[in-house]
Amino acid sequence: MGGKRRREDAPNDGPFVASSDVDDRILEAEPMIDQAPVGDGDDSNRETDEGDDRRQDLDATEEEAFLDDKPKKKKVRKLKLDATEDFNEKLSKRGIVYLSRVPPRMTPSKVKTLLSDWGEITRIYLVEEDKTHRKKRRKAGGSSGKRYTEGWIEFASKKIAKLVGSSLNMTPISHQKGNMHHDDVWSVKYLKGFKWSHLTEKVAYERRVREQKLRVEMMEVKRENAAFVSQLEQGKKMDYIEERLRRKGNSGGASEKKSRKIRQKKPFQGSGGSTKSVILGSLVS
Repeated sequence: MGGKRRREDAPNDGPFVASSDVDDRILEAEPMIDQAPVGDGDDSNRETDEGDDRRQDLDATEEEAFLDDKPKKKKVRKLKLDATEDFNEKLSKRGIVYLSRVPPRMTPSKVKTLLSDWGEITRIYLVEEDKTHRKKRRKAGGSSGKRYTEGWIEFASKKIAKLVGSSLNMTPISHQKGNMHHDDVWSVKYLKGFKWSHLTEKVAYERRVREQKLRVEMMEVKRENAAFVSQLEQGKKMDYIEERLRRKGNSGGASEKKSRKIRQKKPFQGSGGSTKSVILGSLVS
């Protein structure tokens, strides 16, 4: 009867297991927990090796980037004697045309496109107008675009330059009525014996003269400023001295200058005539 009651009191969740069997299972499971898997150490070593390889690759790429950033020496091409002679011959064959007036809204690219129909243009240079004129035109309500006053055009052949200077001078720029340059006229002249080096020397000389003028003007302004500051300091000193004397009760004593009394002789007046006639008579006699 007692055994039946024990079986009835036991829970119905699962089969009944004796305590001795449970202890044996725990003892058997303990050594399995302590044992580590065989492949874990190898995987960790592989991961460390892969990390080292990646670091080495990164270091190598950084070194390559650093070497690439270093300034490389430019290779200077050495011209041969024949090449220089050919180039000098080409320069001697070139001709330059002077453009005394550049119409409004005429840019260097437009001049090149219009004149390139006559022949090959090697170089072109247009002088911009003064900035003060541009500001005045803006204030007056005119266009704010760049304008040019004069220019030089270099052709690859002297014959073409002479032809352009003789045939295009005082001719209309465009024959189309809708064109903005319909009423403008070419004012072109061929410059005999003029080279592009002369133009560069002229521009460089004008730049040097302009810089020298600016330097002289700055020196004059500094000199005037220094003189003004010195006079201002002297005036402050004099005001301070006068104020001190005024406080002491001797106002204006130091500022008043003593006037020198100069004895002046009266002009000699003779009995007859004015002083001038008397002096002249004494000199003549």
